[in-house]
Amino acid sequence: MRLIFIGSVTAFFIAILGTPLLIKFLRQHGYAQAIRVSTADEPYPEHQGKKGTPSMGGLAILGGLIIGYLLAHLLIWRLPSVSGLLALFLTCGLGVVGIADDYLKIFKQRSTGVRARTKLIGQAAVALSFGVLSIQFADQYGRTPASQAISLFRDTGIVLPTAVFLIWVWFLITGTTNAVNLTDGLDGLAAGASVMTFGAYTITCVWQQGQNCEFGQFARCYDVRDPLDLAVFAAAAAGACFGFLWWNTSPAKIFMGDTGSLSLGGAIAALAILSRTELLLPLFAGLFVIVALSVIGQVGSFKLTGKRMFRMAPLHHHFEMLGWPEVQIVVRFWIIQGLFVAAGVGLFYAEWVRQ
Repeated sequence: MRLIFIGSVTAFFIAILGTPLLIKFLRQHGYAQAIRVSTADEPYPEHQGKKGTPSMGGLAILGGLIIGYLLAHLLIWRLPSVSGLLALFLTCGLGVVGIADDYLKIFKQRSTGVRARTKLIGQAAVALSFGVLSIQFADQYGRTPASQAISLFRDTGIVLPTAVFLIWVWFLITGTTNAVNLTDGLDGLAAGASVMTFGAYTITCVWQQGQNCEFGQFARCYDVRDPLDLAVFAAAAAGACFGFLWWNTSPAKIFMGDTGSLSLGGAIAALAILSRTELLLPLFAGLFVIVALSVIGQVGSFKLTGKRMFRMAPLHHHFEMLGWPEVQIVVRFWIIQGLFVAAGVGLFYAEWVRQ
């Protein structure tokens, strides 16, 4: 538990103290994201007031997460686990893709950033690399960081061939990262929702550590390789997001950009895969799933019927079009995310106690 406390607190202070330094640096150099111009179809008049707000705030989240996680191990002189390092690899790898996207938005003032196809290729390269590495490095019990079995609370009997497993990993990572990216449209929305998701994974992984199969004392234990270290990673991610939220809440002093949203999506996907709870991801990341589905539904409806399901997608912009204040939308969406997370944690615990 000391690892978890040190990791989360360190990440929080790195983010909350480092973000204003990043804001100052970005403002001095004029590194602000281009804001989409209002049109008849896309009225964003209130968003024009955000013009000049620095972006790439995800660097502060990444810095807090990395330093918090590594410092926790350094202070008690304990090596990071393979699972923890793989989670960092995926998070930082997707963060690099996000940095490339933010670079074009900031330096080239191209609001669309990297082309969608290029971004998807970058995400796929990182995701597949992670997938291949995650089924290597077996420990003394023969457990690899990830399992090729489909998992809910623990591995099911459905074991995927390696090629299909890699496609499954790619789908989870790409879907999660883009869902978080789509949710990052209002001040504090994605950061606040991410705190809840990482908190849920911290609780889940701590419980898995206490009931781990290597202890050999439970009839139905959790066969997760490094649950305690995954809890440290999740806690550090939660702390970093919480510290960043101080500056990102409305009115935002800085945006996380794709640097933040893609790396956070990668961290969430890594925790789902490495904790072997992939099928619980729709609950732990419920808000992100709803927002992503709103975009899919909007595009599908327009192509099939020529009509839109919402006034605008993603979903939070639909409520903006209805006249809801931005803060009201964010808080209510946080409540929805909290309900999803509570349902996920409750379901996870209920499955254990019913044994």
